[in-house]
Amino acid sequence: MGAQFDCKDSLAIIRIDNPPVNGLSHASRAAIAAHLSDAQANEHIKAIILTGSLKAFSGGADIKEFGTEKTYAKPSLPDLIGQIESMSKPVIALINGVCMGGGLELALACHYRLAHQDALIALPEVKLGLLPGAGGTQRLPRVVGYPLALHMITTGQAMKAGELCDQPGVSLFEQVYETQESLEIALNFANQIADLRPLPLIRAQSPVAVSPDIFAQARAALAQKSRGLLAPLRCIDAIEACSLSSFDQGLQTERALFQELLNSDQSKALRHAFLAERLAGKIEGLQAEVQPRRIQSIAVIGAGTMGAGIAMSFANAGYPVQILDMQSAALESAQKRIRQLYQAAVSKGKLSEKECEARCQLISTTSDYADIADADLVIEAVFESMDVKEAVFKALDSVMKPGAILASNTSTLDLNRIALFTQRPEDVVGLHFFSPAHIMELLEIVRGAQTSDAVLATCLQLAKLIKKIAVVAGVCDGFIGNRMLEQYTKQAAFLLEEGCTPQQVDRAIENFGFAMGPFRMNDLAGNDISWAIRKRRREQNPQALYSRLGDLLCEQARYGQKTNAGWYDYREGERKAIPSAWVENLIQTHATEQGFLQRAIEDEEIVERLVFALANEGRKIRKEGIAMRASDIDIVYLKGYGFPKHHGGPMYYTENLGWDYLDQKIAVFAQGHRGESWN
Repeated sequence: MGAQFDCKDSLAIIRIDNPPVNGLSHASRAAIAAHLSDAQANEHIKAIILTGSLKAFSGGADIKEFGTEKTYAKPSLPDLIGQIESMSKPVIALINGVCMGGGLELALACHYRLAHQDALIALPEVKLGLLPGAGGTQRLPRVVGYPLALHMITTGQAMKAGELCDQPGVSLFEQVYETQESLEIALNFANQIADLRPLPLIRAQSPVAVSPDIFAQARAALAQKSRGLLAPLRCIDAIEACSLSSFDQGLQTERALFQELLNSDQSKALRHAFLAERLAGKIEGLQAEVQPRRIQSIAVIGAGTMGAGIAMSFANAGYPVQILDMQSAALESAQKRIRQLYQAAVSKGKLSEKECEARCQLISTTSDYADIADADLVIEAVFESMDVKEAVFKALDSVMKPGAILASNTSTLDLNRIALFTQRPEDVVGLHFFSPAHIMELLEIVRGAQTSDAVLATCLQLAKLIKKIAVVAGVCDGFIGNRMLEQYTKQAAFLLEEGCTPQQVDRAIENFGFAMGPFRMNDLAGNDISWAIRKRRREQNPQALYSRLGDLLCEQARYGQKTNAGWYDYREGERKAIPSAWVENLIQTHATEQGFLQRAIEDEEIVERLVFALANEGRKIRKEGIAMRASDIDIVYLKGYGFPKHHGGPMYYTENLGWDYLDQKIAVFAQGHRGESWN
């Protein structure tokens, strides 16, 4: 397999055949090369059409082969591209579905390109800490111009072929078509150009003249948002080489930069994250023959921010959703918020007015449990209180039809106990969405002691349909993400007691690459939420060790952005965190009263204390079987908590440093302030 060969009169058709996205594995490359040789040698063939399936021309390289001998085995992708460019017969790329990475580089080497208007075109290598290594940085600027090439290559963003053709100066395609009868279009085109010579090559085109300022501006823009990422800067270097040297010299520069990135720690971490994401949905012990239940309608209990976001997640995928709440004002507020969010998407060009209206119509509201009795899945998203959950699940158990899945969005509570509020614990599962639920990719699926395989399989399938990345967790306080977060936020507060300010801690962890430091994060989420969790945990375990600083903050109603005051001060209507003299005084007063010694703390220690707190708890979670794989823990933190991708996740990052190194550091920390917290 790898590629199929067919003939239509005097035209050869080579179809890349490596599902699901026709990746350019070594086997695929070898098959394509052999078919090209056969077509070249056949005197009856006058032109060649290279294509894939309706879903994909090619999604690019096989990531699993990176760093192995197959990466360089003949024919390599550059070898295959060279073979196409040396053909004496025209090669036409017929592009449907996905055309990305090495797939696009292959298409750029062809003499002609035809594409369906909805085909997705991208060079996304930067997302793996790489750059296009088979001529993409040299060929793409020649046919789309430098501004667009810089954008596409440094962001990895996909564009539809039709959108690309609307851009001025783009000569990437000879034809963009609308019909699905693409092969007929290609056959007609091939017959028209079969005898035209010389054969056009992008490499033979002179690059458009450009001011060097464009590259300086691109680097300056990246400095503001790259958070230490190397690959975007190297992408700019390679594209700049296109403007400064011959094609072959530019190709040499690109290849050298590609090799540098391929061997970098950042790319290895990003490739780990890529593969970990695909592994997360594979559940050991879940038999393939288990049939998921049919889900056609959804109900959500609770009309707060989370409930509304969950409803939008399903409406976005075309599911009708009912939101139930006892407060009519809450339902009205939810409907208003949902419409505002959809209208905001319309104003940004991400949604049409028709789509906006269709999604709003999919979401209805009710205050009567009887109205949701026929829903296939109901998700509880009410206040994080066991008493409240008990009332809801007993009500659901009494009205929901047999076979309905009863899910809780709890972020910390005992799902096994919640399941026992019903007469059908096998139908109860945790579906922990992350806020904002309609945007965040992560979904923690919590498998209870009695959750059936059919329910688990259904939720895994449903996660894909609503475009979430699912990680299965076992039952414990906080599951994977929030259990680890507790140790992280504990250490952050202990650092304040020792002499840090919130802004110093946040700055250090953000410089490490986190999207947001712990104190800005808590202000965004609401400090009262973590306060309530601490209260519950103290009731269950009076010996639990916490700093009192967060409680003192909340006792003054400094809940964060929603009250314009938290660990930082905020101006009305703004989200910019302003260092607070009041908070700094609170910290100093608390430290003095408690007799805590103050000292200067380096950023390196801040990062180690916080990251190692995550990894140490993650190690316990893995040993207890709460997480199936260490890489699942990484995905939770990469997708749900803003851990920097180029560090691969807390488990991968610590694994590379060595668990012995972690233990040595813990031994040191255990001798310091609040050292018993490391036990």
